[in-house]
Order: sequence, then structure tokens, then C-alpha cells
Amino acid sequence: MLLSGCSLEGFGDTFGHFGWPGKGITLQAHRMYDLWIASVIAALVVGFFVWGLIFWCVIRYRKRGDELPVQTRFNMPMEVLYTVTPVLIVAVLFYYTAIVQTDVDKLSKNPDQVVEVVAFKWNWQFNYRDGMGAEANTVASTVGSSDVIPILVLPTGEKIRFEETSRDVIHSFWVPEILFKRDVFPGDVRNTFEITLDKEGRYVGRCAELCGTYHAFMNFELVAVSPERFDQFLQAKQNGQTTQQAMAAIGFTGDKAYATTTQPFNTRRQKNSWNQNGAVASGAGAAATAGK
Repeated sequence: MLLSGCSLEGFGDTFGHFGWPGKGITLQAHRMYDLWIASVIAALVVGFFVWGLIFWCVIRYRKRGDELPVQTRFNMPMEVLYTVTPVLIVAVLFYYTAIVQTDVDKLSKNPDQVVEVVAFKWNWQFNYRDGMGAEANTVASTVGSSDVIPILVLPTGEKIRFEETSRDVIHSFWVPEILFKRDVFPGDVRNTFEITLDKEGRYVGRCAELCGTYHAFMNFELVAVSPERFDQFLQAKQNGQTTQQAMAAIGFTGDKAYATTTQPFNTRRQKNSWNQNGAVASGAGAAATAGK
């Protein structure tokens, strides 16, 4: 009776999938997840087969006296087996990897939404665009600060293209539940990829490329909503409302108008800088300590 109220997915979510990846929240993630699981199963099958042979040899051919066993120079069928079989396994895995990778990297001619991801030390700016490429116009934007985590609101069931650029160094745009990340380069390079969300919810996003002092705190929050609520959010932003006001317009009021999966980073510029008792914050008390 207790187990009937549980689901395998919910059980995995509760315990962090025991270190394994979840199924993901995009159509592309589902394909990558299926490939990953199939690869793990294939590896386990090969592993158990090899371990079985090892233990069988240990038991079957253990030393029973001083007489030497029959000496064999080679076994042609066995050598063919352990040469051809790995090649076949690698070929099959490569074939399906190429198919899934091509599908994940595929770009449509007319995506439903275009989002420009602008990374900088150490935060994010998300620009909702009216077209593709650097020449397109930004119709709405949200940017994070040291006090407010940036929120990226996106619709489910629509093709969303991301165009990435950086203002300083290399960053990496990553939402773990998407099972995918792509580097964000400075200069004229604009990395692009597309996803189709199929699950509503709120998910923490991170920078996955070591980019400096506060790299570990360079977070954002992805909020996946229905297309209708997304249209309301975008319209509110276009009308000049803040991100939090636009969030309230689609039902996320109070604390829910802000990020709930992560918190702003602490620059530690308080009285006790870097948790060292007696230390002063950067730029504070300079006149008092001059000459000491």
C-alpha cells in the first residue's frame, strides 16, 4: 500500500537519482537519456560476461597438483571473438551516438522563440529576440545582479533557439535537467542550439566553465510554463514591467516572483571580510588604517 503511492520518477527525484541522470525536461534530453541508459546496459552486459569468464577460469582451472595443464599456443575462435565483438559494440554505439548527436544539434528554419544568452562576470542577461542572428532586435530582457538571481521564463511545447555570446571570458550555459550544456564565447562567435521543453517547473541553471572568482555563484533559474502564461509574461515585460512584476502577472507572487532554486552569491563584503574576525571590507576604513 505504501509503494502504490510512489512513482519511480518521484522516488528518483527525492534521492537525486542516486547519482544517475534524470530523464530530463526536453525532447532532446529524452533521446540522450535513452542513449545513455542503453550504453550503460551494454557496458554492464559486457562487464558481467567478462567477470563471469574470469571467475569461471579461476574456479575451473585452479591448481590441483603439481601437474602442468595442457599448454595451448592460441585459440583461433576465441581470438576472433574478442577481436570482432568489441568492434561491433563500438560500431553500434557510434551509430546511435551519431544519430542522437545530429538530432540534438539540429536547428529549425523558423524557431518559435529566440533567446540571446549574454554571459558576463559573474551573471547572466537573457534577451528575448524578434528574429535570429546578431541583427535581430531585443523585445524584452532580464538581467541578474548581485542581489537578484536572473529568471529565464520559457514556454513548453515550442522550439526555442538559444544564441550565446559573452562580454568577457568563456562561460558555459548549463541547466542540469536539460542534460546538455554549451560554451559561451566572447567576440563574434555565437554558439546556437535548440530545445523543446515538455515539462513545466523551476530549475537551477549554472555556469559550467571556470570563469573567475565567483564562477561557483554564477547561477540563474529556468522557469518553464505553458505557452499562454509565457505570452502573458512576455507582454508584461514589453509593457515595461520588471521581471518580478511580470512573474506576478502569471501567478508567481511574493517570494515566488524571485528565484526559488538558488540564491544570490555572497560577495562577503561585510564587516568580517571572508569570515576573518577583525578584517574590514574592501575599501572600508582605509583612512582609519592609513599609516598603520
